[in-house]
Amino acid sequence: MIAQFPAPLSARFARNRLAMGGLLIVALFLFFCFLGPALYSTDQTHTDLTQVNLPPSAAHWLGTDAVGHDQLGRLMYGGQVSLLVGLTAGVLATVIGTLWGAVAGYAGGWVDAVMMRVVDAGIAIPALFILLVVSAITSPGTPGLIVILGLVSWLVPSRLVRAETLTLKNRDYVLTLRATGGTHGRAIRRHILPNSVSTIVVAATFQIADAILLVAYVSYLGLGVQPPKTDWGGMLSAGLTAAYSGRWWLIVPPGLAIILVVCAFNAIGDGLRDAFDVKGRG
Repeated sequence: MIAQFPAPLSARFARNRLAMGGLLIVALFLFFCFLGPALYSTDQTHTDLTQVNLPPSAAHWLGTDAVGHDQLGRLMYGGQVSLLVGLTAGVLATVIGTLWGAVAGYAGGWVDAVMMRVVDAGIAIPALFILLVVSAITSPGTPGLIVILGLVSWLVPSRLVRAETLTLKNRDYVLTLRATGGTHGRAIRRHILPNSVSTIVVAATFQIADAILLVAYVSYLGLGVQPPKTDWGGMLSAGLTAAYSGRWWLIVPPGLAIILVVCAFNAIGDGLRDAFDVKGRG
C-alpha cells in the first residue's frame, strides 16, 4: 500500500472555498480602502453645506452625509482606520499572548499558576468595558487605540499558546536541548514557538476580527477616533438617526463593510485551522 502524504498547507487551504472567499473579500477591501482614494478622490476634511444628505448619484456614488462629505470616499478613509487598527491590534495582542502563554506553560509550577490567574482575572472583566473606560478617560488617537486594544485582547491567545506549550515542552527534542545545556529561552525560541505556529496564526486571524468589532463598538458609542477622522463604527453612529429618515446610504454601506470583513477573517481563521489540522483528516 502506497503511503499518502498530506497535501501542502496552501493546497489544503485553497480547497476550502469559504476560506478562499474570505481571503478574496479581505484583499478587495484592502485594495478599496488603501488604493481606492487614488482612483476616487474626495475631500474628507472640509465640510460643504451645499452638498448635505444628497442621495446616490453620478456625482456621489453613495450620496453625501450630514456635513457634505462624499460617503463612498468616507467609506474608504474609514476603512483605512478600521483595518489598520484591527490588523495592528490583532497582531499586537497575538504577540503579547504568545509570549505570555509560552513562558507560563514552559515554566510551569507557581510561575504558571500566578501568570494564568492574571489571565483568568482579565478574562473575567469584559474587554469592551475596559476599552470604554480607558477611551472615555484618554480619548485616544489611532496609535493609542491600537495599544489599548492590544492590551485588552491578548488573554485568549495566551491560553491557547500555553496549552500548546504544555504538550511541547516534554517532547524529546526539547528535553534533549535542555540536557545538553540549552537555556530555557533557547528552548522557547528554537522549539516551542516554531511548533506552535499553527495555533498562533489561527489565533491572530480571530484576534483581528475581534479587534475590528471592538473598534466599531467603541466608535459607535462616540469614543473612537475623533473628527475629521472616522472609521466604520463612527460612520454607523453618525448615520443612525438619518436612517430613520430614509437616508439608508449613511448606514447600510459601513454596516455591510464591518459584517463582510469580520466574517471574512473568521472564514480565513477556520480555513487555516482546518489546513493545519492534518491529524483530523482521514
